[in-house]
Amino acid sequence: MANEPAPISFARGAPSLDIIDVDGLRTAADRAFSKDPAGTFAYGTSVGYKPLRSWIAQRHNVSDEQVLVTNGSMQADAFLFEALVAPGDGVVVERPTYDRTLLSLRGREATLHTVELEEDGVDVSAFADLLASGTPVTLAHLIPNFQNPAGYSLSGDKRRALVALAREYGVTIFEDDPYVELRFRGEPEPSMLSLATSGEVVYASSFSKTVCPGIRVGYLVGDAELIAKIAKIATNTYISPSMVSQSIVNEFVRGGAFDSSIETVKGALAERAGLLGQALRRELPEAEFVDPEGGYFLWVTLPEGTDGDALFDAAAERGVAIVKGSDFVVEGGKNAIRLAYSGVTPDQIDEGVARLAQAYRSIA
Repeated sequence: MANEPAPISFARGAPSLDIIDVDGLRTAADRAFSKDPAGTFAYGTSVGYKPLRSWIAQRHNVSDEQVLVTNGSMQADAFLFEALVAPGDGVVVERPTYDRTLLSLRGREATLHTVELEEDGVDVSAFADLLASGTPVTLAHLIPNFQNPAGYSLSGDKRRALVALAREYGVTIFEDDPYVELRFRGEPEPSMLSLATSGEVVYASSFSKTVCPGIRVGYLVGDAELIAKIAKIATNTYISPSMVSQSIVNEFVRGGAFDSSIETVKGALAERAGLLGQALRRELPEAEFVDPEGGYFLWVTLPEGTDGDALFDAAAERGVAIVKGSDFVVEGGKNAIRLAYSGVTPDQIDEGVARLAQAYRSIA
């Protein structure tokens, strides 16, 4: 099979190995193992490794009791949905939104209400109209920074308006924020958690996107009573999450490697996002997209009528992996694709986009 092109993947939202601080992680692991072997190697409790829990609490200006550290943020999502979402409960999701969120909520038999995502975040007017209509809504799942799959970010004005609406209508906002540290252009906005006054926002983030994917450490921040309820679910699920992973992360973030690692990752992501945009404009001028200010993803809309399934297959035949836009919506999305630039090296981007353009021409 020597004639087959080397595979290039725009599918996985994960950093490539060359931008992971392997030496920093090795040093952090050495410190964790020598400084706190008892806490690192034993079972812990379901709230997570307590020194890391305290670091997270300080970072978000909350009490330790408002934090639960989990095996990745998807585990945090699952616990939160189990605690708050019963079959038939109304849940608002962005259109498009993360495909695993849709799978999880469908598994819980939630009633899904989609609200269109705009370039500055979810359509607040449509969200307000939905609530004003009397439609029962328990939870609103929102990804505020460099949204997966679209790459868009929620404006400050919209954040404030959404928190006010949640407070008025008794809705919980789930602020799902794993990409917050990965801004390489523009100014950060306050978290909705920091704008909340009555426990109307529950926040989740992850170290998988900033330290390394294999570390599998995420967390929830919310009202202490809700976190205590979720801690009981976590206890019944796995007794405790991985103390080894969380102890290593604790040393990594406290030892100064975290900030330098993030700068390395952001620099690489900025370069790759720029190269991807240039290549698309050159090779596939039909593609419409918004240049991201951070994160991993670019949402590409192709002319109406484009068959995303056929494009997916044609790209795969040329050794290029993409993700279909239809995976991220309840219905539709056939003429959109998600491209992740985090896991491709700069020298792969031009070749990958050239092959993608060939695939598009073959089906157009």
